[in-house]
Amino acid sequence: MRGRKRRIARQVLPATASLAAPPPRQGWHGHCPCLAEQESPMDQPGYVILSRLSAQMRATQVLANNIANADTPAFRAERPVFAAHLTRASGESPAIAYSLDRATWRDTRLGPVATTGNPLDVALRGEGFFVLETPSGERYTRAGRFTQDQAGRLTDADGHAVLGAGGAPITFAPGDTRIEIQGDGTVRSENGVIGRLRVVRFADPQRLRAEGNRLYAAEEAPEEVPRPLLVQGAVEGSNVSPITEITRLTQDVRDFQFATQFAEREGDRLQSAIDRILRRRN
Repeated sequence: MRGRKRRIARQVLPATASLAAPPPRQGWHGHCPCLAEQESPMDQPGYVILSRLSAQMRATQVLANNIANADTPAFRAERPVFAAHLTRASGESPAIAYSLDRATWRDTRLGPVATTGNPLDVALRGEGFFVLETPSGERYTRAGRFTQDQAGRLTDADGHAVLGAGGAPITFAPGDTRIEIQGDGTVRSENGVIGRLRVVRFADPQRLRAEGNRLYAAEEAPEEVPRPLLVQGAVEGSNVSPITEITRLTQDVRDFQFATQFAEREGDRLQSAIDRILRRRN
């Protein structure tokens, strides 16, 4: 019986294999609804449920990534955005709604601030991002868990230099031992002012492109934040609520199981119809 169901599933949902890694920020392309509209009414339920399975898998992947980054500094939870493609009713055929994966929305709420006691750690309590110098150009982050490299530069956990307001890396001299980072980003030591952390903002933070779990790239030019709110010796945590995410993940898994069962029943229905047609021909 299981083997028969697998054969039917392959006949009804031939594009299921393409759902293993649906691309982010794109619509559902396993079977585009515009193509499904051209199929016979007998095939349409299969394409409807296939679009639903694709959407559920995408939602599950986003939730799993949120849970995995519950302890990542300054990580922002993400939410998939879905829409419905409604076909036109024609004759006796009713309008049909297909699920579309439209985009991923980023939750920009601030994460909790945890005191670390490390004088090089900095938390942003207002808007904005720190600016990093990377091999790919400037990148932006709110993860202020910084350290000092052998050259005396202030760097992030991956060794990217933290830039100052003038565009140059913040660099400490060998005699700078008592580091103070003020609320406006000014960096001082017992030897005087070293520089000022560059903090920038964007007109539409949702358009930032995530690179990994802490960095963002931008196509638009950033705007300087004139009065940033910084806290020395602290790090902003992830704004992910593990309990909330696990609850959502459990519900999404149940929805996926329901859609899978529907697909199996639809396969049985088609197979039964095919068997009746073949018996009539014989």
